[in-house]
Amino acid sequence: MRLLHTMIRVGDLDKSIAFYRDILGMELLRRKDFPEGKFTLAFLGYGDESENTVLELTHNWEITGYDIGNGYGHIAIGVDDVYAACDRIKAAGSDVVREPGPMMHGSTVIAFVEDPDGYKIELLSEG
Repeated sequence: MRLLHTMIRVGDLDKSIAFYRDILGMELLRRKDFPEGKFTLAFLGYGDESENTVLELTHNWEITGYDIGNGYGHIAIGVDDVYAACDRIKAAGSDVVREPGPMMHGSTVIAFVEDPDGYKIELLSEG
């Protein structure tokens, strides 16, 4: 067994794809419209789905936004340098909502950013 994907619902699919692709460096692996159901699925990731866990973005055509709720935590992405990643994200015009630094009660360097829908993404130093 292996984890295949995580799905989140998004209000503006093109804006969300641009964030995950252009700012976080994921590749758009596939995208498919389902006209009868009035929704589109887009799968993004850092490698082929046959070997990597990916992110599924679901866009319901008649809905422009969602309440994230208090059960959602975050998506975690490993990066070589959290400080440099945050500099790139800020330069691209996206929000860093927790500046880089050691995690509370630990030494791992982390930061948090938000995607266009307000979902939190944790950046972790892999070094």
